Amino acid sequence: MGSVFGVLGPVVAWDDEGEPIPLKGPRHRAVLARLIVARRRVVPVTRLVEDLWDDPPPDAVGAVRTFVAALRRALEPGRPPRAPARLLVTEGPGYALRAAPDAVDAWRFEQAVTGGPTEPARLEEALGWWRGPAYAEFADEDWAHAERARLTELRLHAVERRAEAQLALGRAAEAVPDLDAHVAEHPWREDAWRLLALALYRTGRQGDALAVLRRARTLLAEQLGVDPGPRLRRLESDILHQDRGLAAPADATARVWAQAAEAYDRTVGAGARARLESTVGLLRNLAVTGGGGLEAARAHRTAAVAAAEELGDPELTARVIGAYDVPAIWTRSDDPEQAAQVVAAAERALAALPPGAPEAARARMLATIAVESRGTRSARGPWAAAEAERIARRLDDPALLAFALNGVFMQAFERAGLASYRDGIGAELVALSSRHGLVTFEVLGHLVRVQARGALGDFEAADRHAAAAGRLAERNELPLVSVFTEWYRVVREAASGRVCAAEEEAAYRAVAARLDDVGMPGLRRGLLPLALLSVRVRHGLPVPGEAERGAAVDWGPYEPWVRPLVLLEEGRDAEAAEAVGRIPDPPRDLLLEAMWCLVARAAVAVGDRRTAARAREALAPAAAELAGAGSGLITLGPVADFLAVLGA
Repeated sequence: MGSVFGVLGPVVAWDDEGEPIPLKGPRHRAVLARLIVARRRVVPVTRLVEDLWDDPPPDAVGAVRTFVAALRRALEPGRPPRAPARLLVTEGPGYALRAAPDAVDAWRFEQAVTGGPTEPARLEEALGWWRGPAYAEFADEDWAHAERARLTELRLHAVERRAEAQLALGRAAEAVPDLDAHVAEHPWREDAWRLLALALYRTGRQGDALAVLRRARTLLAEQLGVDPGPRLRRLESDILHQDRGLAAPADATARVWAQAAEAYDRTVGAGARARLESTVGLLRNLAVTGGGGLEAARAHRTAAVAAAEELGDPELTARVIGAYDVPAIWTRSDDPEQAAQVVAAAERALAALPPGAPEAARARMLATIAVESRGTRSARGPWAAAEAERIARRLDDPALLAFALNGVFMQAFERAGLASYRDGIGAELVALSSRHGLVTFEVLGHLVRVQARGALGDFEAADRHAAAAGRLAERNELPLVSVFTEWYRVVREAASGRVCAAEEEAAYRAVAARLDDVGMPGLRRGLLPLALLSVRVRHGLPVPGEAERGAAVDWGPYEPWVRPLVLLEEGRDAEAAEAVGRIPDPPRDLLLEAMWCLVARAAVAVGDRRTAARAREALAPAAAELAGAGSGLITLGPVADFLAVLGA
């Protein structure tokens, strides 16, 4: 990555590991700061001399060269002797700092603030990079004045943009405290007064909003000798007349929705086929709004498909089935019976499509089959995923390719050890979706990479993708994303070794409390007991039997692979050995490696060599992975540890 520089406060530098780089004396920091101000352009040595000294000493040029040499040693400690510098370079009559565009906090800040629409969280993060006044120790230097003033203005602009974004999202109450402090410190900024008054009005404080506008009028007159500008005057008039245009976005949205729905009902006949396709579009959006929305979308989806089939139009049926391209991250179906019905309907639609039907319709049927066949051993699923991907690439259809790649991901579990392959799928989803504005699939790509990088033990990369998914989810109102990012944070802490077993169990119980209303029974059932079991296994603690728990535990779909360990803990060794002997291969899903590790532990405990050999053969390709971490929900530790026990 190279050195990173901070000028939003005292001038500092950090190395690849995030450790501070010693910059020696104030003249060394001044040279570095002056080169950063130049933004990669060459600064002549003579100019550096003029900027560093009011009355330069006779050897000033030599001193500058000494400072530069010391900076080079500090910034590029691994550079061989006499090798040309790559960062602080000599060029023509002077020097330039060829830092990467994201290597200086001020440059990153400028990009974050001026690079188009930005959500409040991103602006909050950027404002957090400030450690004090820009170029703090060089406030009196002429060469720093213009840049300091420019960055200060950008910071004030960012504070106001953050407030504007909060207001646009209907979060007026959050904006009020920061705006209040902002106008107190910078009373000449009319836009800040306008935003504060509007925020107060939208929180039901009309009197306070008018008082703020009166205060703004007084301060502007006293300090600048001017009257408020037209925007402030117009806002005061609008508040006095309670203009409908001042309504919060949520109110405006409700009004637009009601008007559009009324117009649709009035102009589109009740029996029109367009209603079916519009319905699926609504269901697709409903599915990502939260647990209740997901359950409702799932309940109405099969009814929409059945209604389309009743009309006897296979192309319409294909469009209705294929339009429900809701990204899926969990590899176990929430409703296996419904999934089978959708797959059967898609197969019927595929068979009935006429020869001239659009290839995209066929690809959407195949992608649907691949996604809905998740976690099964059907040979049709992997074939359908590959064929959908092939068609989508040939058609160069980004949205279709994203849906097809979701199917490819769902079928990427035919054996253990495929985390790197799935990471590639996630990387393509992120790149493709960000280029073409496919937000939900971009989130999917980041979550796939959270899982894959976690399985590979690369938690720094997984952290970045979890944060990116969280930012997109906040900006686009996708509340279910936080279910996965919150569970991942528990796994991250568990893998770090910084927390004890009791703390891990408490953290798992806390995040599991959210699962009751997320509308994902395929994820929820049995997950908390399995997570608690993973803590016990990794910490070498006894697995609690049902007698200790005082009640039977619902292990959900994981019961066949957990039962032998529970029986062993209860002293029922013969029953445990029998259970191990008849244990099936685990489902092909995100917990494949974790289930095989539980099989391995039980097989070794009961001395079942045949089952141990099965487990060893299955786990061998995943020797470099962390068992279970690829789910983003649990971890049992390195697969290599289980292979070592099996080998012994």
